[in-house]
Amino acid sequence: MIVFRRRLIFWLIKAYFKKWGRSILVFFAIGLFAFFALRILIKILPSTFLFIPKETVGVAGSFTVNDLPSYILTSVSRGLTSVSEDGNVRPDIAQSWKIADNGREYTFFLRKNVYFSDETRLTSKNVTYNFSDASILRPNEYTIIFRLKEAYSPFLITVSRPIFKKGFVGLGSYKVKSIKFNGDFVTSIDLISIKSNKKIIKYQFFPTEDALKTAFVIGEVSKISGIHDVTFKDKKINSFKSVTVKKVLNDKQLITLFYNTQDRILSEKKIREALSYAVPDKFENGKRNPGPFSPNSWANQKLDIRMQDIEHAKNLLSASEGASDSSKLIVIIKTLPQYKNTAKILLESFKKIGVVPRIEIVDTIPSNFQMFLGDFNLLKDPDQYVLWHSGQNSNISRYKNLRIDKLLEDGRKTIDINTRKKIYLDFEKYILDDPPASFLYLPYTYEISRN
Repeated sequence: MIVFRRRLIFWLIKAYFKKWGRSILVFFAIGLFAFFALRILIKILPSTFLFIPKETVGVAGSFTVNDLPSYILTSVSRGLTSVSEDGNVRPDIAQSWKIADNGREYTFFLRKNVYFSDETRLTSKNVTYNFSDASILRPNEYTIIFRLKEAYSPFLITVSRPIFKKGFVGLGSYKVKSIKFNGDFVTSIDLISIKSNKKIIKYQFFPTEDALKTAFVIGEVSKISGIHDVTFKDKKINSFKSVTVKKVLNDKQLITLFYNTQDRILSEKKIREALSYAVPDKFENGKRNPGPFSPNSWANQKLDIRMQDIEHAKNLLSASEGASDSSKLIVIIKTLPQYKNTAKILLESFKKIGVVPRIEIVDTIPSNFQMFLGDFNLLKDPDQYVLWHSGQNSNISRYKNLRIDKLLEDGRKTIDINTRKKIYLDFEKYILDDPPASFLYLPYTYEISRN
């Protein structure tokens, strides 16, 4: 009986394999192949799986691929030079350089064994800066020469701009994994670390700070930076659970009250001086910066700070011709939305000296104004030629001062840094004496992240 049962089981197994054996072998081979293929794919394409962490950073503003924020560009590539916080230039891709012909010729000697993220070697032919006023020579693979039409001392800072090959391939610690557009504008960009393909940062762009804060609250992004306030629908974001808020001083932007120096009232120097003396010594939204330079710049000579002096401001105003017809001057401050509260503070200060401003909110720099409350970027070099020189269309104050023009011209043509320091010391003294603007403060911004 036992023998019969054993034979029966054997016959059944034999019959089963006879009928299904081929299918079993085929599916076993497929399963074995899939197992090893999956192991290989996990190593090659880890970022495609959900368990690979990705930091999503929200950014406010509209950017094309050519004007992305500097912290993104410098993550992806490097320039011939690099620039320290105080504006001093250091070697980067170029290990050294020499300047000839009174600042009109710059020769850079490239480092060897520098590679792009696609593992191709950097040579002089890959340095493709496009300067309209310069000719370029490449005598060998590791030397590049720029010949300028005229001397330009900020040139060493200009070539700190990151270098890219076609396809946004750079020389930095990250490479571009993907990039999405809406027309010419970037909507998001994913960067992946060169050293670890498990480290990915996604930058997502939003048109306004309000849209950015909404994206953070609903969990679309895990971190946001550069916003000017932490209020969301009348509630502070730092009151939310598992949220960290960090206040940061932005020393690369200067909030400024620009005067239209061709205006009937503000064309008079004494009135602009009076307004400058009425400016408060402190601002809740930033750190007071009464001069045109960053406090970290080598050009900042730490002149005596012009403190608020209401009585002196009143005396200047009463001695002015523009205030002689009336006891009060009525002017208009046009302001960007983010500086509305600052405009209100200025309004109260100006009232104390007999000036009555009205406030108008504008979305962009107005073509016509009496006073405009906005900002300008403090570049790594102290050259402010485009902002204050009388021959520039970007001189929104319509400022004309021959002494300032000459100092700005000399400042950008002089190579010796000690001579440039003297030039910009004079520039700062004279522009504060005949102010086309009142320099207010460096703004506080906020970085918000989810724990």
